[in-house]
Amino acid sequence: MLEHLPHWLGRAMRGLRAGADKLAIVQLRMGGEAPSLDLMSPAFADGARLPPRFTADGEGVSPPLVWGAAPEGTASLALLVEDADAPTPQPLVHAVIWGLAPDTGRLAEGAIVKDGEGAADGRDVGRNSYFAEGWLPPDPPTGHGDHRYAFQLFALSAGDDPDANPGRSELIEAMTGRVLAAGLLIGTYARGKPADIGPVGAARTSSA
Repeated sequence: MLEHLPHWLGRAMRGLRAGADKLAIVQLRMGGEAPSLDLMSPAFADGARLPPRFTADGEGVSPPLVWGAAPEGTASLALLVEDADAPTPQPLVHAVIWGLAPDTGRLAEGAIVKDGEGAADGRDVGRNSYFAEGWLPPDPPTGHGDHRYAFQLFALSAGDDPDANPGRSELIEAMTGRVLAAGLLIGTYARGKPADIGPVGAARTSSA
């Protein structure tokens, strides 16, 4: 994976980044604005460094997430986690979850795992950029600098479901025209940098 790239190569690629303008939450803006969802994590503040336990340098489990009430008319929620600074043409997908119930309110630590054809309650963990179900632990190249990991939560109106184990493109297609509200939480990570120390604050939110 990307952590095995030599430091000199990581530094050489510092200017090669997918870009925040290619995140799903930007692509789905559709020329208008939707209300914001409050999205945060008890494990890190918005814009702060991800604890190593959630990355390829630690246990590699998904972080806990909590969010506020979805707007009236929400039929389901979807979560997409992307690396805006991956040295790739498009953001690297670290997690996809479809079909979360509107009143779910949270995901526990380690909840983003392979689930086959999905859970009995309708939720379905989709495919990350490595074509595998579950959480893809962040592993930015050494020397590439800070990477922004965008946790994007979408409140959706009723509509057709994608096929089982959806990837990013299937998710975007299924969500287009259905976003009622969206929340954004950013966690950063870079190899060789000390962790930020301080209280966990409320997450910044964004609209789609």
